[in-house]
Amino acid sequence: MDEKSSVGKSHKVLLVNRKTGAFSGVVDVLSFDVSEILLETELGMLLIKGHDLHVNRLSLEKGEIDVEGRIDALTYSDVKTAGKQAGTLLGRLFK
Repeated sequence: MDEKSSVGKSHKVLLVNRKTGAFSGVVDVLSFDVSEILLETELGMLLIKGHDLHVNRLSLEKGEIDVEGRIDALTYSDVKTAGKQAGTLLGRLFK
């Protein structure tokens, strides 16, 4: 990613023993259940995968979320890329 696109944007991840995570720079929570949490962050989409995941604290005003459970994976994708993938999936469904 070039530095011009990230100027003014901040996103931090603090992961402790894969059991608790504190995330900042969160714009929105798009979906969540006990195995996946999908966040829109200042720097793209973040998919958190694991088991027994729970949101302990959420403050969209501050852009912060605290997650607890067994965290197995953190996967980032670009906001533009995620939208294109969803569009192509819908296109394939309605062909």
